[in-house]
Amino acid sequence: MNTKDQYKLNHGQQHQSTRTRLLIVEDQRELARNISEYLQDNHYELDFAVDGLTAMHLIATQQYDVIVIDLMIPGVDGFSLCDRLRQDLKSTTPVLIMTALGSLDDKARGFRTGADDYLVKPFDLLEFKLRVDALARRGMNYSDTLNAGPLSFYPGTLEARFGEHAVTLTGIPARLFEQLMRAHPRFLSHEELISSAWRDVADTEDYTSLRTHIYALRSVLQTAFGHGMVKTVYGRGYCLSLPTILDSASDV
Repeated sequence: MNTKDQYKLNHGQQHQSTRTRLLIVEDQRELARNISEYLQDNHYELDFAVDGLTAMHLIATQQYDVIVIDLMIPGVDGFSLCDRLRQDLKSTTPVLIMTALGSLDDKARGFRTGADDYLVKPFDLLEFKLRVDALARRGMNYSDTLNAGPLSFYPGTLEARFGEHAVTLTGIPARLFEQLMRAHPRFLSHEELISSAWRDVADTEDYTSLRTHIYALRSVLQTAFGHGMVKTVYGRGYCLSLPTILDSASDV
């Protein structure tokens, strides 16, 4: 079965939640055919693209569990494709790069542009399958968009959006904001926030650092949205405070 026929067959099928939907961006038809044959059970549904522009169209119009990208493809190259799906399309779908480019510089560039994993050719198809399955499981735990009323957050790009306004968060404030978005409408204790942001056990200095980073987060959100968005639950922790609920954020 050639790659074009495989694309037409799978692209016409209705998505089933029990399947792992893959987009394979690869211009080497023999490798594409081998992948298709190896994953030809009912657990997978595959689409193929042989160039970057076709891949961009599919990513913009279809929903995938994992995207596999070769770097040396016609049109938009793999590095640019990965960067554009993160920055322009705001996609957080897990990305596996498979390529013959195996230098440390190439790997570093791939991860900087938004890849989640990197597999150097030639590779064993079993390893390919194991990596795809691991990325699919990881992707199941995170929604492309976190929503709390009119407030949205994109974990893959760290962009927060409120109405027509948007801001990109960084560092510890971004981690804190993501956890508050996931917890909304409940509050998170100081210990929960410290554990998620620093991955260690709370102590006196950690509480001070937490207050400092919450203040920084509020300042960024206040500047971008006209509202600090984070409320202090005194003696307990913090929660989101949306403008439609409260007029102003509490002080640290």
